[in-house]
Amino acid sequence: MSEAEKAAAKKVALITGANKGIGLETGRQLGKLGYAVLLGARDVPKGEAAAKQLRADGIDARAVKLDVTKAEDIAAVTRMIESKFGKLDVLVNNAGVMQEKGWTQNCTSTTEPAKLRATFEANFFAVVALTNSLLPLLRKAEAARVVNVSSILGSVSLQATKGSPTYGTKLFAYNSSKAALNMFTIHLAHELRHTKIKVNSAHPGWVKTDLGGSGAPMDVVEGAVTEVQLATLPEDGPTGGFFHLGEAISW
Repeated sequence: MSEAEKAAAKKVALITGANKGIGLETGRQLGKLGYAVLLGARDVPKGEAAAKQLRADGIDARAVKLDVTKAEDIAAVTRMIESKFGKLDVLVNNAGVMQEKGWTQNCTSTTEPAKLRATFEANFFAVVALTNSLLPLLRKAEAARVVNVSSILGSVSLQATKGSPTYGTKLFAYNSSKAALNMFTIHLAHELRHTKIKVNSAHPGWVKTDLGGSGAPMDVVEGAVTEVQLATLPEDGPTGGFFHLGEAISW
């Protein structure tokens, strides 16, 4: 089998924001399952260091320059995957930002418009743009999986229900961007309902990362589990859902 044939036969996963934290661990776990993993990173040296770390564990990993908010990076990574692999089996939209400082005492009416726009640009518009760019390659895979990394804070019903676990955490920019991302999941899954592509939202959990903070109860190994589960769903698995560790979360 030629190198080109080997590349085409192997399942390929692109993970955004993957030079550290949950993204990197998702790459590690998928790599251990035999996937070729592409670690999207804004900072190329950091991405290369992460890929080297995975290769030391015997994983087929490589870094790709990908700032998801830059159209030129999206176009470049799409061309590279088309040229090298000819298809994409898994897309994990893991990259995201939180502009608010602290988990409480954030006032909706005083959220700075610039922070709101920047949050939506990274957490929603960039995901839509990247996914749509890669959709032709996802269609070429045997049964592709799209995982949109959301948050339980994007559950509108829980945000509206007094006494729910997230009721008091009102991060307007972040929460609303994840709610919008969930809507994208629902709509894209419906569009692709007659294909073998599955599209789902993942809540990794509250994880010890730069975003989650040191006080979070879960480590990155646990945090990556939901993403990996949804990236490797069987043919009879769900689509258009919102999950944490195999359990559905209310929208």
